[in-house]
Amino acid sequence: MSTVVELTPRLEEAGPREIAPADWQRYERYMEEIFAALGMDLSTPGTHATPRRFLQALFDATAGYDGDPKLRTVFPSERPPRVDGAHSQIVEGPISFHALCEHHALPFHGVAHVAYVAGEEIIGISKLTRLVRLYARRFTVQERLGEQIADTLVELVQPLGVAVHLDASHLCTQMRGVAEESARTVTTFWRGSYDDNAELRSEFLAQVRSRR
Repeated sequence: MSTVVELTPRLEEAGPREIAPADWQRYERYMEEIFAALGMDLSTPGTHATPRRFLQALFDATAGYDGDPKLRTVFPSERPPRVDGAHSQIVEGPISFHALCEHHALPFHGVAHVAYVAGEEIIGISKLTRLVRLYARRFTVQERLGEQIADTLVELVQPLGVAVHLDASHLCTQMRGVAEESARTVTTFWRGSYDDNAELRSEFLAQVRSRR
Protein backbone atom coordinates (compact mmCIF):
# COMPACT_ATOMS: atom_id res chain seq x y z
CA MET A 1 0.00 0.00 0.00
CA SER A 2 1.38 3.41 -0.99
CA THR A 3 2.25 5.92 1.68
CA VAL A 4 1.60 9.62 1.29
CA VAL A 5 4.71 11.77 1.56
CA GLU A 6 4.23 15.32 2.77
CA LEU A 7 6.35 17.72 0.75
CA THR A 8 7.87 21.05 1.65
CA PRO A 9 9.05 22.15 -1.81
CA ARG A 10 10.14 25.64 -2.75
CA LEU A 11 6.64 26.26 -4.05
CA GLU A 12 5.71 29.78 -3.02
CA GLU A 13 3.83 30.04 0.24
CA ALA A 14 0.38 31.56 -0.02
CA GLY A 15 -2.79 31.80 1.99
CA PRO A 16 -6.33 33.09 1.61
CA ARG A 17 -6.48 36.74 0.63
CA GLU A 18 -8.34 39.04 2.95
CA ILE A 19 -9.95 42.32 1.91
CA ALA A 20 -11.48 44.43 4.66
CA PRO A 21 -15.16 45.37 4.18
CA ALA A 22 -14.30 49.07 4.15
CA ASP A 23 -11.74 48.51 1.39
CA TRP A 24 -14.21 46.42 -0.60
CA GLN A 25 -16.80 49.20 -0.43
CA ARG A 26 -14.18 51.72 -1.54
CA TYR A 27 -13.26 49.54 -4.53
CA GLU A 28 -16.94 49.29 -5.46
CA ARG A 29 -17.19 53.10 -5.50
CA TYR A 30 -14.17 53.27 -7.77
CA MET A 31 -15.78 50.80 -10.15
CA GLU A 32 -19.06 52.73 -10.10
CA GLU A 33 -17.15 55.84 -11.15
CA ILE A 34 -15.26 54.03 -13.90
CA PHE A 35 -18.31 52.24 -15.32
CA ALA A 36 -20.33 55.46 -15.32
CA ALA A 37 -17.51 57.32 -17.07
CA LEU A 38 -17.44 54.62 -19.74
CA GLY A 39 -21.17 55.03 -20.38
CA MET A 40 -22.90 52.45 -18.17
CA ASP A 41 -26.24 53.48 -16.68
CA LEU A 42 -25.98 52.18 -13.11
CA SER A 43 -29.57 53.03 -12.20
CA THR A 44 -31.21 50.03 -13.90
CA PRO A 45 -32.20 46.79 -12.14
CA GLY A 46 -29.63 44.91 -14.20
CA THR A 47 -26.67 47.21 -13.54
CA HIS A 48 -27.00 48.77 -10.09
CA ALA A 49 -25.04 45.87 -8.52
CA THR A 50 -22.63 45.43 -11.43
CA PRO A 51 -19.63 47.05 -9.67
CA ARG A 52 -19.98 44.60 -6.77
CA ARG A 53 -20.49 41.62 -9.06
CA PHE A 54 -17.53 42.66 -11.22
CA LEU A 55 -15.21 42.85 -8.21
CA GLN A 56 -16.40 39.49 -6.93
CA ALA A 57 -15.87 37.92 -10.36
CA LEU A 58 -12.38 39.41 -10.53
CA PHE A 59 -11.58 38.11 -7.05
CA ASP A 60 -12.80 34.62 -7.99
CA ALA A 61 -10.86 34.65 -11.28
CA THR A 62 -7.61 35.36 -9.42
CA ALA A 63 -8.01 32.69 -6.74
CA GLY A 64 -4.64 31.23 -7.72
CA TYR A 65 -2.99 33.80 -5.48
CA ASP A 66 -4.49 31.90 -2.52
CA GLY A 67 -2.28 28.89 -3.27
CA ASP A 68 -3.32 25.24 -3.13
CA PRO A 69 -1.98 23.14 -0.23
CA LYS A 70 -3.40 19.97 -1.81
CA LEU A 71 -0.51 20.02 -4.31
CA ARG A 72 1.95 19.12 -1.58
CA THR A 73 1.49 15.34 -1.56
CA VAL A 74 3.21 12.74 -3.73
CA PHE A 75 3.41 8.94 -3.88
CA PRO A 76 6.11 6.37 -4.66
CA SER A 77 6.43 5.82 -8.40
CA GLU A 78 5.46 2.08 -8.27
CA ARG A 79 8.16 1.31 -10.85
CA PRO A 80 9.37 -2.30 -10.68
CA PRO A 81 13.01 -2.89 -9.71
CA ARG A 82 15.57 -2.69 -12.52
CA VAL A 83 13.21 -0.65 -14.75
CA ASP A 84 14.57 2.86 -15.30
CA GLY A 85 11.38 4.24 -16.89
CA ALA A 86 13.35 6.75 -18.94
CA HIS A 87 10.72 6.75 -21.72
CA SER A 88 7.60 6.16 -19.61
CA GLN A 89 5.53 9.31 -19.98
CA ILE A 90 2.57 10.31 -17.86
CA VAL A 91 0.41 12.63 -19.96
CA GLU A 92 -2.65 14.55 -18.74
CA GLY A 93 -4.90 16.71 -20.91
CA PRO A 94 -6.63 18.51 -22.31
CA ILE A 95 -6.94 20.57 -19.12
CA SER A 96 -9.11 23.63 -19.67
CA PHE A 97 -8.02 26.91 -18.13
CA HIS A 98 -9.00 30.57 -18.00
CA ALA A 99 -6.59 33.36 -17.08
CA LEU A 100 -6.41 37.15 -17.08
CA CYS A 101 -3.73 38.78 -19.21
CA GLU A 102 -1.73 41.14 -17.03
CA HIS A 103 -1.33 43.63 -19.90
CA HIS A 104 -5.02 44.45 -20.35
CA ALA A 105 -6.77 42.38 -17.65
CA LEU A 106 -8.74 40.66 -20.42
CA PRO A 107 -9.22 36.88 -20.39
CA PHE A 108 -7.34 34.29 -22.34
CA HIS A 109 -8.48 30.71 -22.31
CA GLY A 110 -7.54 27.38 -23.75
CA VAL A 111 -6.23 23.94 -22.89
CA ALA A 112 -3.06 22.59 -21.36
CA HIS A 113 -1.35 19.23 -21.75
CA VAL A 114 1.17 18.31 -19.08
CA ALA A 115 3.51 15.31 -19.11
CA TYR A 116 6.39 14.05 -17.06
CA VAL A 117 8.74 11.11 -16.84
CA ALA A 118 8.62 10.02 -13.21
CA GLY A 119 11.68 9.67 -11.04
CA GLU A 120 11.16 8.19 -7.60
CA GLU A 121 7.77 9.83 -7.06
CA ILE A 122 4.50 10.53 -8.85
CA ILE A 123 1.78 13.08 -8.22
CA GLY A 124 -1.96 12.34 -8.27
CA ILE A 125 -3.49 12.89 -11.70
CA SER A 126 -5.98 15.46 -10.41
CA LYS A 127 -3.07 17.47 -9.02
CA LEU A 128 -1.90 18.24 -12.57
CA THR A 129 -5.20 20.01 -13.18
CA ARG A 130 -4.83 21.82 -9.86
CA LEU A 131 -1.31 22.85 -10.84
CA VAL A 132 -2.42 24.36 -14.15
CA ARG A 133 -5.27 26.28 -12.53
CA LEU A 134 -3.18 27.46 -9.58
CA TYR A 135 -1.15 29.64 -11.94
CA ALA A 136 -3.89 30.29 -14.52
CA ARG A 137 -6.13 31.95 -11.93
CA ARG A 138 -3.89 34.99 -11.70
CA PHE A 139 -2.89 38.01 -13.74
CA THR A 140 -0.29 36.49 -16.03
CA VAL A 141 0.95 35.89 -19.56
CA GLN A 142 0.91 32.57 -21.38
CA GLU A 143 4.68 32.32 -21.50
CA ARG A 144 5.04 32.68 -17.73
CA LEU A 145 2.13 30.34 -17.08
CA GLY A 146 3.87 27.48 -18.86
CA GLU A 147 7.20 28.12 -17.16
CA GLN A 148 5.55 28.12 -13.71
CA ILE A 149 3.68 24.88 -14.37
CA ALA A 150 6.85 23.15 -15.55
CA ASP A 151 9.11 24.44 -12.78
CA THR A 152 6.63 23.71 -9.99
CA LEU A 153 6.13 20.13 -11.22
CA VAL A 154 9.91 19.73 -11.10
CA GLU A 155 9.91 20.99 -7.50
CA LEU A 156 7.06 18.72 -6.46
CA VAL A 157 8.23 15.32 -7.73
CA GLN A 158 11.79 15.75 -9.07
CA PRO A 159 10.90 13.97 -12.35
CA LEU A 160 13.36 12.97 -15.04
CA GLY A 161 11.61 15.35 -17.43
CA VAL A 162 8.60 17.64 -17.83
CA ALA A 163 6.66 18.83 -20.89
CA VAL A 164 3.94 21.49 -20.98
CA HIS A 165 1.87 22.49 -24.03
CA LEU A 166 -0.54 25.45 -23.91
CA ASP A 167 -2.99 26.39 -26.68
CA ALA A 168 -5.07 29.51 -26.00
CA SER A 169 -7.20 32.30 -27.47
CA HIS A 170 -6.56 35.82 -26.18
CA LEU A 171 -9.38 38.31 -25.97
CA CYS A 172 -6.88 41.19 -25.96
CA THR A 173 -6.20 40.37 -29.63
CA GLN A 174 -9.81 39.50 -30.47
CA MET A 175 -11.63 42.45 -28.87
CA ARG A 176 -9.11 45.26 -29.43
CA GLY A 177 -6.01 46.16 -31.44
CA VAL A 178 -5.78 43.94 -34.52
CA ALA A 179 -9.16 42.35 -33.65
CA GLU A 180 -8.13 38.95 -34.99
CA GLU A 181 -10.80 36.49 -33.94
CA SER A 182 -9.33 33.21 -35.15
CA ALA A 183 -5.74 33.44 -33.91
CA ARG A 184 -4.51 31.04 -31.25
CA THR A 185 -1.25 31.10 -29.34
CA VAL A 186 0.66 27.84 -28.80
CA THR A 187 3.59 27.55 -26.42
CA THR A 188 5.69 24.54 -25.37
CA PHE A 189 8.03 24.12 -22.43
CA TRP A 190 10.60 21.38 -21.84
CA ARG A 191 12.57 20.31 -18.82
CA GLY A 192 15.09 17.53 -18.24
CA SER A 193 14.88 14.53 -20.55
CA TYR A 194 12.44 16.28 -22.91
CA ASP A 195 15.10 18.88 -23.63
CA ASP A 196 17.57 16.15 -24.54
CA ASN A 197 15.37 13.59 -26.31
CA ALA A 198 13.61 14.47 -29.57
CA GLU A 199 11.75 11.15 -29.51
CA LEU A 200 10.12 12.02 -26.20
CA ARG A 201 9.10 15.44 -27.51
CA SER A 202 7.62 13.92 -30.66
CA GLU A 203 5.68 11.32 -28.70
CA PHE A 204 4.28 13.99 -26.38
CA LEU A 205 3.23 16.27 -29.26
CA ALA A 206 1.61 13.30 -31.01
CA GLN A 207 -0.41 12.69 -27.84
CA VAL A 208 -1.46 16.35 -27.81
CA ARG A 209 -2.60 16.23 -31.44
CA SER A 210 -4.54 12.99 -30.90
CA ARG A 211 -6.52 14.50 -28.02
CA ARG A 212 -7.81 17.59 -29.82
